[in-house]
Amino acid sequence: MSKKILIAGAGIGGLCAAIALAKRGFRVELFEQAAAFSEVGAGLQLSPNAMQVLNELGLSEQLSAHSFSPLNATMRHYQSGAEYLSLALAERCKSRYGAEYLHIHRADLQHVLHQSALERGVKITLNAQVSAYQQTASEVELSLSNGDSIHGDVLLGADGIRSNIHTQMLGQTPAQFTGQVAWRGTVPADRLPKALVKPNANLWVGPGRHFVSYYLRGGSLVNFIAVEERTNWTKESWHERGDIQQLRGAFSCWHPEVTEVLAAADECFLWALFDRPPLPKWVDGKVALMGDACHPMLPFLAQGAAMAIEDAYVLAAMLARYSDTAAALQAYQTQRLPRTSKIQGMARANARLYHMSSMLEKSKLTALKLATKVSPMLASRPLELIYAYDVVRANRG
Repeated sequence: MSKKILIAGAGIGGLCAAIALAKRGFRVELFEQAAAFSEVGAGLQLSPNAMQVLNELGLSEQLSAHSFSPLNATMRHYQSGAEYLSLALAERCKSRYGAEYLHIHRADLQHVLHQSALERGVKITLNAQVSAYQQTASEVELSLSNGDSIHGDVLLGADGIRSNIHTQMLGQTPAQFTGQVAWRGTVPADRLPKALVKPNANLWVGPGRHFVSYYLRGGSLVNFIAVEERTNWTKESWHERGDIQQLRGAFSCWHPEVTEVLAAADECFLWALFDRPPLPKWVDGKVALMGDACHPMLPFLAQGAAMAIEDAYVLAAMLARYSDTAAALQAYQTQRLPRTSKIQGMARANARLYHMSSMLEKSKLTALKLATKVSPMLASRPLELIYAYDVVRANRG
């Protein structure tokens, strides 16, 4: 009989893992603490490295129906609009990396993944908060906060940055506030002047702040993320409804393409951005962490969801390759930890660059502008590490 895999958390990583495992013949049960899936979270960028996995899982057609394919990635000065960087995405990603670059609403992606998981026989239990685990030589036992216990062969902790699985495995290692908050929201495109928002992944950089905008749902919706430096975060919740007037004030002197988007927004949500240093381990016997539970990413490379999606594929591949569960999970950790640690560091470095935090960072922006004019390929070299990696091909055989 196939192994029974228990997954804590029905976010993007947990659902992808469930699909990838079910596709390989495993029995999968997934437990999510929320009572229902919601639309909070707004947009996500799915770069080619993530799309390699989603295409392999047979989701291309469904995702294309809900998404938007940006023409370029641009980085511009917060007031003048002068370009520091412009890289082709749509056709270039297909020809160079063999996969698309898509923008999608998190709720749409979650819906596609949820339906696919159900179609593959994954059992999904909502309103089920995971509290602890125990393991013996033959099985792992998952305990829920309502007193229920579930037995399986493997447990995957995909329960986010506040993971209870992480806490039990590694002790209390609180995530640290990074001094950044992110305002997120969406605006119907028909509320904005036509062609105000370019059909790109638009990044505006300025002192102590940056702003991102792009289309969702075939161009009918504009997603925005506005990041601002803060000295502290005292609220109990990590996200809450934001004050749209306060947000407009914070970006009031920015380019009209930014201020007009914010003027058309009715509401926004405010997230405190937390992360933690790379962990020494992700695995405890038959239990493994994945996604934000082990490598939370600042959103300054748009790789948080992508790394969780890659994790999911490698976990399924290793559990299919090795009959010994502990060996499979150790192989997963060995493959994934160096890559995610590298990308965590790159995202942190981008926070300094995007916010012009020193004369050095300003000089880097000037150099980037020159490199883009001389050779777009040279300017895009740091992204090769991310986009050119095909986790599906790397784990064939």
